[in-house]
Amino acid sequence: MATGSMINGKTSHWWHQLGQPSRRPGLPGDLTVDVAIVGAGFTGLWTAYYLKQARPNLKIAVIEQEHAGYGASGRNGGWLTNSITGGREQYLKQSGFAAFLRRSGLGRLPGGFGGGLASGSTSGPVSRDTVERFQTLFNQTVTEVMRVAELEGVDADIKRGGEFNVAYTPAQEARLRRFAAAEQRWRSTDLQLLEASEARAKINVAGTRAAIWHPHCARIHPAKLVSGLAEAVTRLGVTIYEGTRAIELESGQVITDHGTVRADFVVRATEGFTANLKGLKRLWLPMNSSMIATEPIAPEIWDEIGWREGETLGDFAHVYMYAQRTADDRIAFGGRGVPYRYGSRTDNDGTTQPVTAQTLGDLLRRFFPQLQNTRIEHLWSGVLGVPRDWSATVGLDRSTGIAWAGGYVGTGVAATNLAGRTLTDLIIGERSELTEMPWVDHRARRWEFEPLRWIATRGLYTAYGVADRQEFAGRKTTSPIAKIADVITGRH
Repeated sequence: MATGSMINGKTSHWWHQLGQPSRRPGLPGDLTVDVAIVGAGFTGLWTAYYLKQARPNLKIAVIEQEHAGYGASGRNGGWLTNSITGGREQYLKQSGFAAFLRRSGLGRLPGGFGGGLASGSTSGPVSRDTVERFQTLFNQTVTEVMRVAELEGVDADIKRGGEFNVAYTPAQEARLRRFAAAEQRWRSTDLQLLEASEARAKINVAGTRAAIWHPHCARIHPAKLVSGLAEAVTRLGVTIYEGTRAIELESGQVITDHGTVRADFVVRATEGFTANLKGLKRLWLPMNSSMIATEPIAPEIWDEIGWREGETLGDFAHVYMYAQRTADDRIAFGGRGVPYRYGSRTDNDGTTQPVTAQTLGDLLRRFFPQLQNTRIEHLWSGVLGVPRDWSATVGLDRSTGIAWAGGYVGTGVAATNLAGRTLTDLIIGERSELTEMPWVDHRARRWEFEPLRWIATRGLYTAYGVADRQEFAGRKTTSPIAKIADVITGRH
């Protein structure tokens, strides 16, 4: 696959295509507001948007170290999908003692940062009906994002074609069929199992053995959506201070390199960059994910591939991939490059090791042999936030006024919207269906100290890679290496 003149970095293909935004002014000095939000990605911007809808007179400041949408919100694969990070079953499995702690309030951890020294999560089991409703809310969130985009005049290349995941090895097929059977036991999933011929008629992935599809997903252009959302909240009277680095969050204030912002409520919406805040190095792991974008693909090749309805595309490998057919007929294709940098260091501008372009290009060519001579035009990376239990969280500590949302593990485009609406209800003190959902006040223990984080993360992803290679070589059942890795990472 040709890679000549490929752009490496410059944040992302999405921003390169849209054009780097002019930076808004930084914080002019000390400031007092009603709500201070740290992070101008989807979480922070959706929170600001819904707070202003609910309470137009609130004075809200958003603090951003670079520009709105600089992080994962402007670099992701463009999947507006209904995924509950960590899966639904986690909320049905946890101990009765944890449930007691949650109901009584004794399980709250100090500091209001969504994490602490507990050995596990403090959220407990809930009823199956509640979890069904939680999933339905995620389904509806896809529609809600589309509604707001239309209302605010944001053209983000949104096309609702559902989510399509494929299996192309016997072991993947076995996992897919088990997953499909489990999903179809829930009323809210609307999942369809597709046999090989039907799947390949939809998207012609080489070697397809089976696939699954559900309708609650849309393809988007991430930078267009996040930039449009930033403009919408600005029109509502929210001030975004860019080029301003938050150093530490305390009760009632955000300490930055430009001054201190005092507020009744402080919202941490920093996702993969959370480790840069004082005292939060081990709260969430900044996991790297990488993407390539091809040149526009010729119509005759699309005739062979199909992929006409705007579906997002994933697979059942252990080191999974994710892709979309863009509005201008490219393929944006993502997966893991170097998964983690020592000491929870985070990316600067998306620059990525060239070997990652080769790895992703090889996988793309495995999926679509027709692209042998198609040129890769762009390579970039970004960081996403990974809690120790791989489960997202939303919460508010009323004793400190510090709220948080995140830990989406790469499934945040829709989840951020639901999180923003939930944070709004928590901050204005409105008890609602959203504030009763099981991710509210969900806590997980912190990640291990270095060098354990680095050794474990690099080693585990090496193990997943070995398992995928074994399965692609013909192993008919899931590799035991992957099963052990799942237990260690908490993904089982």
